[in-house]
Amino acid sequence: MSEQPRQFFNFAFFKVDPKWRWMADLAKEESAKEVENVLKNSQINYRVYSTLGLRDDAEFLLWFVSDSVEKIQDSISKLYLTVFGKYIIPTHVYLSSTRPSMYASNQKPRGWIGGEEQKKYVVVYPFIKTREWYLLPLEKRKEMMAEHIQVGHKYPDVLLNTTYSFGIHDEDFMLAFETDTLHKFQDLIMDLRETQVSRYVAVDTPMIVCIKKDLVSMIRSLG
Repeated sequence: MSEQPRQFFNFAFFKVDPKWRWMADLAKEESAKEVENVLKNSQINYRVYSTLGLRDDAEFLLWFVSDSVEKIQDSISKLYLTVFGKYIIPTHVYLSSTRPSMYASNQKPRGWIGGEEQKKYVVVYPFIKTREWYLLPLEKRKEMMAEHIQVGHKYPDVLLNTTYSFGIHDEDFMLAFETDTLHKFQDLIMDLRETQVSRYVAVDTPMIVCIKKDLVSMIRSLG
């Protein structure tokens, strides 16, 4: 079986300048459609989520997937050239890439890369392991990860996208959990906390809950 093409993931979170809310409604509507047109005509896949009222440091997420970082950069550049783009400020940006897992040889990308229907929520979850983890023998790490993966299998309704930031961003991994029920995700995280792997976690925040939206509705919701 041939290896799946590797993709870049970009999670770009933004806040909106309060001046945006003082614009005329008609102008905001036209601006929303302008942004929609720009992204639809981009050469990359994207999804839109709202974090409005759920965070104090972000109001929406644009999740991009592409075979090149240049295409992601070009799309964001075109976004900034729109009227709406003049009123948005990036607050968190994460870059990662798909790659085969050394711990689960049959693991393949899940969630929207795997073609499943988009779920109501995504929880974006940057992740850094301690240096001690990488000093463990590979077989020991595989053994502990097998336990970790088995816990995940208890929650089939929570889809996990695992991508890798080694060498291209500050994190080790970027996790994106997709679910229709946040309580199930919360239960999964509590169970994972009890595995051996959790002892080797250095940083696993922020955990950012995002709600699925279409682009125009998301912009309308910003006031």
